[in-house]
Amino acid sequence: MSKLSRPRYGSLQFWPRVRAEKFLPSVNWSVVSGDSLKGFIAYKAGMATAIVKDGTPKSMTPGKKLAVPVTVLEVPPMKIYSVRFYKKGIVSQEFVVSNDRDLKRVVRVAKSPVNVSLLDSVKDFDEIRAIVYSIPRHIGIKKTPDLAEVAVGGKDKLAVVKNLIGKELNLSDFWKGDLVDVRGLTKGKGLSGPVERFGISLKAHKSEKGRRKPGSLGPWHPARVIFRVPLSGQLGMFTRVHYNLKVLSSGMSGEKIFSKPFKQYGFVKGQYLLVHGSVQGPAMRQILVTQPIRPTLKQIRKKYDLIEVHCR
Repeated sequence: MSKLSRPRYGSLQFWPRVRAEKFLPSVNWSVVSGDSLKGFIAYKAGMATAIVKDGTPKSMTPGKKLAVPVTVLEVPPMKIYSVRFYKKGIVSQEFVVSNDRDLKRVVRVAKSPVNVSLLDSVKDFDEIRAIVYSIPRHIGIKKTPDLAEVAVGGKDKLAVVKNLIGKELNLSDFWKGDLVDVRGLTKGKGLSGPVERFGISLKAHKSEKGRRKPGSLGPWHPARVIFRVPLSGQLGMFTRVHYNLKVLSSGMSGEKIFSKPFKQYGFVKGQYLLVHGSVQGPAMRQILVTQPIRPTLKQIRKKYDLIEVHCR
């Protein structure tokens, strides 16, 4: 008989436990605010320790220096690959507006992009989204760009997206605020057993047919193994979202805030975000950064007012 405190192992909050189909997940853009592009592609450089000064009102450590864990996200410039027009949740028309040579590594590129003036011919649409691609060549981590679909905000969305086509888009032109949401994939760990995957207990040391297995796969009838039985399978490479991460600092690498290279990554060479806490995934993992979708007053007040940031 199972324990009353823990009748079932594993959580159905994230199901099925399979590898994600793509590195940059889809987003419910209707709940993300923004006057221009609502998301940006970043790359995880690694974690560090920041020495900060606590300026939080009514804090237990007012004015004192604290050592807090931080994650460094490097944000290379982006460009728009294509523009999509949506009608009733379905793509009605799409126009490819870029044919950079780096795109040939991931998509078929036309000899000549579409003229921007053709976008004015579309009259009946509900939403505009842009397929953007990063330029990681600028920061030296790889050559292949990553593509993601990002919604366009603002009152006149068509004018906004026309103004951005053909330009290198930098984070400093779009990002505002002290909180961000990050979306990405966790570390991939491959095939794992039920003990590591679901946290079931080890059986007694004299048990038959293994200790790291469930005691029973189910009853005789129904004569099948139901999906709730903890079994071995894929662990990691799952899509996860971190809400309301505090941005401690942002800027260019020329400010010499990082004195040493990051393991499995190297030096930070471009724009970066310094966020409080950890971000899912290994070094060089693609991360989609957006404005917070749940920045309630209570959650904002919980965040520290940390100033005078110095990394070590």
